[in-house]
Amino acid sequence: MRICSVLVMMLALGCGKKGGESEPAPAPSPNPTAAPTQPSQPSSGGDPVAKAKEVFATRCTPCHGMTGAGDGAASEKLEPKPRAFSDQEWQKSVTDEHIEKIIKFGGAAVGKSAAMPSNPDLTDPAVVSALRDIVRSFGL
Repeated sequence: MRICSVLVMMLALGCGKKGGESEPAPAPSPNPTAAPTQPSQPSSGGDPVAKAKEVFATRCTPCHGMTGAGDGAASEKLEPKPRAFSDQEWQKSVTDEHIEKIIKFGGAAVGKSAAMPSNPDLTDPAVVSALRDIVRSFGL
């Protein structure tokens, strides 16, 4: 019976790894008693527009690019490709509420790609609104 238990544990540990590859060990935590961290809050004081610009620069540009063309550095490996905010037809087809929903809850919340992550830490409606305005500005 003990041999069966050991085999089951070995199989369970090996599931999901390709060709005997092992995952790298996680880096040790500098403070093992610290609570897990949440996504970082923007640090631009109380100005929601400044916070939105910081969020866009750090979270959105890797996929959507600095000009909102869907050509960020990470977009190359994504399928489907990130939305090009300059697409006039798309801009006309979506409401402000739809854009805000995607920002807060991610692509899967509106039937789009789950690769577009949610931003549950963006709890200030003024910051979300300012992000929506950034997205809308690419369609002008």
